[in-house]
Amino acid sequence: MSCEGSLQIALDSIRQDETAILQDLSQMLAVDTCFPPGTGYPAFAALMESLLEPMGFACQRVSVPENLWQTPDGSAQGERVNVIATLPGSATEACNLYFHVDTVPAGDGWNYPPLALTQAEGKLIGRGAADMKGTIVATLAAIRAAQRHGLVLKFNPVLLLCTDEEGGLYPGVRYLAEQKLFAGHMLSFNGGAVPRIWGGCFGSIDLKICITGRSAHSGDPVGGINAIEESLPLMNALHALKHDVEQRASAMPAPPHFEGRPLTSRLTLAAAQGGGKGSTIPARFELLVNRRYSPEEPFERVFKELTGCITQAMKDSAALSVEYHLIGHLAPVSDPTGPHWPRWLAALGQGFGFHANDFAVWGSSTSSDMGWVQQAGIQEILLGGLARPENRIHASDEYTTMQDVVALSQSILAYLASDFIPTENSPTQGFSNSAERVQ
Repeated sequence: MSCEGSLQIALDSIRQDETAILQDLSQMLAVDTCFPPGTGYPAFAALMESLLEPMGFACQRVSVPENLWQTPDGSAQGERVNVIATLPGSATEACNLYFHVDTVPAGDGWNYPPLALTQAEGKLIGRGAADMKGTIVATLAAIRAAQRHGLVLKFNPVLLLCTDEEGGLYPGVRYLAEQKLFAGHMLSFNGGAVPRIWGGCFGSIDLKICITGRSAHSGDPVGGINAIEESLPLMNALHALKHDVEQRASAMPAPPHFEGRPLTSRLTLAAAQGGGKGSTIPARFELLVNRRYSPEEPFERVFKELTGCITQAMKDSAALSVEYHLIGHLAPVSDPTGPHWPRWLAALGQGFGFHANDFAVWGSSTSSDMGWVQQAGIQEILLGGLARPENRIHASDEYTTMQDVVALSQSILAYLASDFIPTENSPTQGFSNSAERVQ
């Protein structure tokens, strides 16, 4: 890669921006945007406006209509405020930089305050540090460096700060895409600090099943209907279906750590809740099922198979009612490659030091809201981020490192800067060979 003069100075300057990086991350982690319920979106939007507008961004709030995201169980609450932040410039093309602002709930087992920034053992710890508020911080540092040194940008950056990626029924970026509120290619930061060419990902369905019985005294259960016991045929049927589903292999390239094993569809009994007292027959039982489906599986067929299993298993049940509700859905991503990928790979090499032969194409059975973006007409989606296998995303003591934040920031700055020129020795060659395998 060719980085000379002002661009190289700007790239190097990001390492000296530590104070601002830590301050930004501290403020972002302190705003509780966990989903469910997602009540912190307005506060986070206000914080981002206070950071972006002084940098010259024009910020637009867009709220998803409640009838689209509200679920029957009421797990989602509060206004779904998304922010589109546009930095005016002279470039003829925009680059949409995507972030989901929600996190999973803090959960148990933390050794540090989850909604605060803690620096310990070389780590930046807090819920959302890696997934994915730290990527917003890296982007702001990149823009500050460009502005400090007067760099001309190849793309006008548009930041999409979006809601409900962590399992929501109607993610914010889906609404923005369907309303045609942005155009151009997408750079998603829902990925990792790895030399990866994105081969796509599976879709995800969250289905909540509610079995209603009738409460009674467990010592004298006349007239009682035990909702948990009535659900046993259903759980057995779902477990049998799980075995069938997980034999279905996808043609999508598997991650390196699969060691030659294919990616397969998944079915998980993810949560169960019912009862609470030994002397009472439980009148209600709730089961949450997660189904990961490959791009080769049509959603309609997957959903029909799942709901058909429920209907068949419970057809002779004494339960008063059996209801199911779709409470979360992410569409699969298929072949997100395109003409901007070689430049992005070269930029990742600039920031993280990856070499051309480090890059490989692979997909995953994890999911992303980028599938909705593709369905709205944007096929090419670049991928980067801060995720590493060891940094405890979705677990207690989630963390990233200053080194990775700086490296990602340098990658973003290189990609956006007009002066950045990939050379023949850059990772573009690794892209061209790997991309052929995706087609």
